[in-house]
Amino acid sequence: MTQTLTILDWSIIAAYCAGLLLLAYWLSRAQDSREDYYVGGRNIGAWPVGLSIMATQCSTNSILGAPAFVAFAAGGGLVWLQYELAVPLAMIVLILFIMPMFRHLNLVSVYAYLEQRFDLKTRLILSGLFLFVRAFATAVTVYSIAIVIDLITGIGFTGSVLLLGVFTVVYDVMGGIRGVIYSDVIQLLILVVMLVIVLLFLASDAGGLSAMWQAFSAERKVTLDFTSHGLGDGQTFAFWPMLFGGLFLYVSYYGCDQSQVQRQLSTPNIDTTNNALLINGLLRFPLVLLYCMVGAGIAVYAQQTPDFLTSLPSRNGSPELNLAVPLYMINALPAGLVGLSLVALFAAAMSSLDSVLNSLSATTMEDFVRRFHKDSWSAHRELLISRVITSIWGLITLIMSFFVGDIAPTVLEAINKVGSLANGPILAVFALGFLTRSATGTGAVTGLLTGMVLNGLCWLYLPSLSWLWWNVFGFALSFITGYLISQRSSTGGLARVPALALFESAIRGYLTEEASLNWYRRSGLLVLWFCLLLGLLLAL
Repeated sequence: MTQTLTILDWSIIAAYCAGLLLLAYWLSRAQDSREDYYVGGRNIGAWPVGLSIMATQCSTNSILGAPAFVAFAAGGGLVWLQYELAVPLAMIVLILFIMPMFRHLNLVSVYAYLEQRFDLKTRLILSGLFLFVRAFATAVTVYSIAIVIDLITGIGFTGSVLLLGVFTVVYDVMGGIRGVIYSDVIQLLILVVMLVIVLLFLASDAGGLSAMWQAFSAERKVTLDFTSHGLGDGQTFAFWPMLFGGLFLYVSYYGCDQSQVQRQLSTPNIDTTNNALLINGLLRFPLVLLYCMVGAGIAVYAQQTPDFLTSLPSRNGSPELNLAVPLYMINALPAGLVGLSLVALFAAAMSSLDSVLNSLSATTMEDFVRRFHKDSWSAHRELLISRVITSIWGLITLIMSFFVGDIAPTVLEAINKVGSLANGPILAVFALGFLTRSATGTGAVTGLLTGMVLNGLCWLYLPSLSWLWWNVFGFALSFITGYLISQRSSTGGLARVPALALFESAIRGYLTEEASLNWYRRSGLLVLWFCLLLGLLLAL
């Protein structure tokens, strides 16, 4: 089903696109080097960085997948909110241990640390793994939003990919990380406004917010599941796997993934970085709660409108539930708001796509191109090459989007499952570098591969095991294997001990310098926020 957009709708879309292009062009004039392009001269404030981190997480996969999970998925509902309890705890780990080290090293690519601590092969393997996983996830994001654009405009899947992708690549190539961060802030604000409007319309259709909540099925209102453990009982979304699995996943994602760390490295100092992490730790839950409540409203609307689900486009004979929110927007919103809703969905996709393209480019430039280039380049030439690499990755992800259709219909769980294969083992590699003196590159890489193989076997042969536990089990096996293999090495990793000493020095310095004045307050505030959120979920 397609919607005929009015002139007002198209005008809103055109104004949004033109505004972002002008912003990217204006920001591009201040770029003189690859560091300007990739880390914004390291002088971006905490609020833009913190909101940008949030915007990347609030992608189209979340906006489409989370409401569908809450409203329709077997075993779904508001239990997804348990996952968010791990975010404040993960921010504490990043604030106290991980980011002080990376800021001390003045990195552009987070994987450069691995060469300093271990060896070149460890750096290249982790960097290559990031490039593959993030490119795949980005292709799924492009696919997801393209089918929505086609649903609303009827311009076809290919035209929708080009409309979204080409525009995003152009402003990303021009704007660099500053364009990514500031456009993310704009996009997040648009998205929040649109979600609030949709929730108000859904509540109005149900007779008010209270009536909507009363009509929402009781079993889907359950927010905490302490009765299950996910260790072979078939209950994927129980409390313990979501808390501990989520903690390891988020520490790995926010602390060891270039797409997130790169923005945290764009601030002027560690104090600003930690403020950005604090902002994310405090505000992410309300954002997720908002689009989960939209899912509750969609569930009630589907109950009260019997032909709603049958009107969804079908895939393999079943309705495409991930399109429930955009279809409601088409049917319920007046002219102008339909255009704004399309802009909001654009914003959700772009906030993920632009940041990933920039980080794919940064990783390629730092870990491969500059690492193996023998001669020196001028700052202007490095900037030009960086933009060319961004363009190439944009083209690659757009092409890949035509080949991910079989996995995209389950976008929310699929993306998290794919990430859970590698997140724990990747975190273990960094932990071996941080926490041990004898770990070697060979041991770390062996541990990484062992942990990923374990998680792959769990996926194939233990379907009743919650995939959230993969993050914990993969980390544990990778760390233990890496440590034991390193002990058998004749070198014992002694040549790389100074990198560990640097980590210890960075932590000691952080805890004693002026930047430490608020570390305990931030950590205490995040612990308190965790307790308040847990109390809220118990009360629902």
